[in-house]
Amino acid sequence: MAVVPALPDADPVGRPDPVRRPGRMGRPGRTRRPADRHHRGVSRWIVLALVTAAALVMLVPFAFMLLNAFKAPADYSTNGPLSWPTEFYTTGLRTYWEQVDYPLKLWNSIVISGSVAVLAVLVSLLSAYALGIGRVRGRLWIVGVFLLANMLPQEALVYPLYHFAKEAGLYNTRLAVIIIFTVIQAAFGTYLLASVLGTFPRQLLEAAALDGAGTWRILWRVVLPNIRSTISVLLVFFFIWTWNEFLIPLVMLIDNQTQTVPVALASLQGDRLMDAPTTNAGALLSILPAIIFFVIFQRTLARGVTAGADK
Repeated sequence: MAVVPALPDADPVGRPDPVRRPGRMGRPGRTRRPADRHHRGVSRWIVLALVTAAALVMLVPFAFMLLNAFKAPADYSTNGPLSWPTEFYTTGLRTYWEQVDYPLKLWNSIVISGSVAVLAVLVSLLSAYALGIGRVRGRLWIVGVFLLANMLPQEALVYPLYHFAKEAGLYNTRLAVIIIFTVIQAAFGTYLLASVLGTFPRQLLEAAALDGAGTWRILWRVVLPNIRSTISVLLVFFFIWTWNEFLIPLVMLIDNQTQTVPVALASLQGDRLMDAPTTNAGALLSILPAIIFFVIFQRTLARGVTAGADK
């Protein structure tokens, strides 16, 4: 009578053997059952649903703004802000465009935000290079001071900045706002870049020094290409943050020729009267350039955020 040998991996009740993942160095890998993949798939869908719900909640105010920007004042007063417009009303957009001289305010905001973004990134890079690569004595204390300065509320800085701008003859000029926000944004940028450059590989620096590269050449040819993604993220953030600033430009810029878009939007609201459709139309025009800028540089922002994970 012939004896049939049993298969080594056969299951006594006839069930298929679970899939095994190969281990490292020839060691047996852990068992991966189909149920594990199913559970991971369910958790991913749950996280996606929660993120989608949060995104929709954040878009609700923008939907109301878009809805009321094209609604007539009489329609707004009769049916309220939640109703659908009975007609496509564009007078509010034209009123805001002409009343506040929107092209001039847009140009002022672009000049101020763009200048601050570029200058703050440059100052942050130079300061962080000295702190992170140069290993300045008392580096941790200096970085802590930068972090503390970034945490100060703007309300505490308004009067000293106003006084200094008056004494320097820069009051009611775009240059004053550019200098102020360059320093404010560079405080955060220096703190972030100093932390990044503090872990920069010393072998690259030593190899560049052995090849005869000086301090400036190491900065522009070795350090900068390796942190370009972080620089890009800071550039985008600095532009958007400066674009949305309101308090300091409101105090420093009192002339219609120098005011920014957020300050012009606030001028639509009076003490006892507010045209809600015109205000919503102005808010739509005010936020549209920032959205366009963000959409253009969204891939740069995504690459910068995920650069650390890729490495």
